[in-house]
Amino acid sequence: MNTDSLPGLPDLQPGNIFCIGRNYAAHARELNNPVPERPVIFTKSSSSLCYDGNVVIPAFVKEPHYETEVVAAISREGKNIPAGEALQHIAGYAVGIDVTARDIQTELKEKSHPWFLAKSLDTFAPVSSFVSAAEIADPNNISFSLEVNGERRQTGDTSLMLFPIDLLIATLSKYVTLKPGDLIFTGTPEGVGQLHPGDHLHAELQQGLITLDVIIAFEN
Repeated sequence: MNTDSLPGLPDLQPGNIFCIGRNYAAHARELNNPVPERPVIFTKSSSSLCYDGNVVIPAFVKEPHYETEVVAAISREGKNIPAGEALQHIAGYAVGIDVTARDIQTELKEKSHPWFLAKSLDTFAPVSSFVSAAEIADPNNISFSLEVNGERRQTGDTSLMLFPIDLLIATLSKYVTLKPGDLIFTGTPEGVGQLHPGDHLHAELQQGLITLDVIIAFEN
């Protein structure tokens, strides 16, 4: 696969990776976190981005978790984008997995430090091929799911987001200029859990419209 461009969007090269935490109330509660009053935003490194294949867990990570999400790719540059115009800035949608070193994240949270080191390890942001935004009738009603070794673990729908995609784009573009190829991981529903060596993760967007398959490998 040509990783110089986003799969399914050959005119776009991957840019910044923005992520939204606690965007589903049930997920916030399952981790004993408060339900936020405004979007919780963090980033992943460019080296965390990968596609179908292996996700590699370093030996020092003791509690890796999966978090399945809808991913939006930005189509054109924008700053201070009004929410009413935000969806016009999306090139396409994918399903992705925000792999998280939960043990490291817990330690960072206890110290009131950013989550970057728990989120940004190499291969910790696998993403499927993208489907054109024109093929998604309603971005506020995108279904997605995750199976681990054939067992359904997560089921979500963007209709349940605390902060919908147009508001996320408006909020982000208030602070930073969004550019073509920037990715937004829009948050995960409840059902996150631990990963184990050899796990096969199969994620779907819109009941199989787009799929992502990865295998979990642990470093010795």
